[in-house]
Amino acid sequence: QVQLVESGGGLVQPGGSLRLSCAASGIIFGINTMGWYRQAPGKQRELVATMTYFGAIEYGDSVKGRFTISRDNAKNTVYLQMNSLKPEDTAVYYCNLRTIGRPDNWGQGTQVTVSS
Repeated sequence: QVQLVESGGGLVQPGGSLRLSCAASGIIFGINTMGWYRQAPGKQRELVATMTYFGAIEYGDSVKGRFTISRDNAKNTVYLQMNSLKPEDTAVYYCNLRTIGRPDNWGQGTQVTVSS
């Protein structure tokens, strides 16, 4: 079983920055993809960014050029640096760990609110 613990959410003004962290623990298979998804009220969960164990990255269109994902494989931790935040980035951000052939693992979510 895998546990994902997120941290770093909060309230920030438009144009500001936040950094999210997600630490995985438990039985973790090395070849995996870690990343972030978000869900705003009344909307479907959407991709923010993912990064494979070997460093391949995918970003959602709405965050390209503003968000940066990184990971520390030795610590089983993934990070999301969010810059130039907009009110439309307001959502609950969920950490995800995906291993081929196994069920997805999700964190409990961390709230990000962008408001003046």
